[in-house]
Amino acid sequence: MAFHSNREPREKRESNQMVFGIRAVMEAITSGKEIEALYVQRGLGGDLWYELRTLLTEYQIQAQQVPVEKLNRLTMKNHQGAVAFISPITYQKVEDIIPQIFEKGETPLILILDSITDVRNMGAIARTAECAGVHAIVIPSKGSAQINPDAIKTSAGALYKIPVCRHDNIVQTAKFLQESGLQLVCCTEKTNDYIYKPDYNMPTAIIMGSEDEGIRNELIRISDHLAKIPMLGEIESLNVSVSAGVIIYEAIRQRQKIRD
Repeated sequence: MAFHSNREPREKRESNQMVFGIRAVMEAITSGKEIEALYVQRGLGGDLWYELRTLLTEYQIQAQQVPVEKLNRLTMKNHQGAVAFISPITYQKVEDIIPQIFEKGETPLILILDSITDVRNMGAIARTAECAGVHAIVIPSKGSAQINPDAIKTSAGALYKIPVCRHDNIVQTAKFLQESGLQLVCCTEKTNDYIYKPDYNMPTAIIMGSEDEGIRNELIRISDHLAKIPMLGEIESLNVSVSAGVIIYEAIRQRQKIRD
């Protein structure tokens, strides 16, 4: 599998899944392309912009209004006030995946990433999750790292292999998982219980939050277990990708012990 080399950000983005021009962006949307990010010139008007805006409403795509200078930094070509980036992966819905896992006779292990905005952390977590046999990763539509070439490269291609589910309402998605028989385990310092306490042999969704924001309170409130990683040194936190690996492999350890 070939990966892109490290180049200047603008050159890398222009050569990798960039679409610019209002008509080209509209064609990408109607052809079913996954729009990872869409930037529209602030104050844009005219009939074409009205058509694009109507299309965005129909397909429920968010556009970020930015100064024209930002668009010019992305590409010096005739962008007409609209630049989009196409996702290198196809997002899935966790509602479609859970029944398939149960039908195979397997016990679901899902990873929910709340507000993980660093693409390299996203890639590293996906690599660990795929190696551990996690069935899917769930991310919010807003406030999550883009699945871009940096994320793909850091994941060593794992993001091509593990299903990634992007949902508008991550709390409602978590509630759906509970209703489907999965326990929610929040990896957070807001507890006295360690990650060893939950029984991961049950259908499980592990929730990880960003290092600066943590897991949103709505998810913590509805979770079945809060679990923290023991910290014995002077530094009080781990990188989120390392934390994800620690708790994921505790789940795998418990499951492997049962199989053995």
